[in-house]
Amino acid sequence: MYLDIPMVMAHNRRVLIPDGFPGQRMLVLPRPRVREFLNQPGTARLVVTDCGYFPRADSHGRRRTVPIGQTVVMACVDGSGWCETEAGRFPVQHGQVVVLPPRQPHAYGADAHDPWTLWWFHAASPEVEAFLASAGMSGDNPVRRPRDLYPIVSLMSEVLSWMERDTTNTSLNAAAGAAWHALTLLASERSRSDDAGDVIEHATEYLRAHIADRVTVPELAAMASLSASHFSALFKRHVGYPVLQYQTMLRMSRARELLDTTSATVAAIAAEVGYPDSFYFARQFKKVHGMTAREYRDQHKG
Repeated sequence: MYLDIPMVMAHNRRVLIPDGFPGQRMLVLPRPRVREFLNQPGTARLVVTDCGYFPRADSHGRRRTVPIGQTVVMACVDGSGWCETEAGRFPVQHGQVVVLPPRQPHAYGADAHDPWTLWWFHAASPEVEAFLASAGMSGDNPVRRPRDLYPIVSLMSEVLSWMERDTTNTSLNAAAGAAWHALTLLASERSRSDDAGDVIEHATEYLRAHIADRVTVPELAAMASLSASHFSALFKRHVGYPVLQYQTMLRMSRARELLDTTSATVAAIAAEVGYPDSFYFARQFKKVHGMTAREYRDQHKG
């Protein structure tokens, strides 16, 4: 059970309402069907419980003082609004996405003068909470700034279309797949969650464009006008790996591609991905893959 109550803003007594907007689309899955779907073999990973589209949602808002068990995802495609968690109040602008983890009190509402237009869904899953935490999507950081909102909104539209179709396993699975995809796209934008993310994004783009070059941490830090230690800490926090390990991952990915798609020698491939010493490349490749480059090629092309 959870508690949704209309919110009254003390400064102007505006009552914020949860739904009922002209042109809205909205689907709420019956809770017995939610429990049935989650208890079936093979369908317990995620279920979309609620979803909708609210155009120009004047006076929209909710305050959940008793937490709910679903993740709330809202994409603001026009206008603006705000959200609140235990960490404080956060403005929400056009082009941003709010992700509110389950089992945490929260509130949100449309701006009084420029109300938002939202695509939204709620998702229940025994796995989603840990996934959100691993991606840095928490109540401390509920607003995401994706570089391209379109693919996320497209997936949210797909969620709603499947849910409106019917409540069969086929439709619910399709909606769940689109919702998971949207969440993974948001997770991939973790480096954009604050201003420092732009710096790290430029650094990762530089590393991808210069796979074969010798690029050091001090050089990358200098490009960002940061100390090497500060840059290294930011990089690991945003990417999840230290700089040199990330560079190795990029080089090994390119090496696998060349092993799979060309007949180039291992030594030539080593040089192309930044290892002039083919013996060192061989040791690194085996450390990452658990087999030699030749064994990898034979396994995939034999």
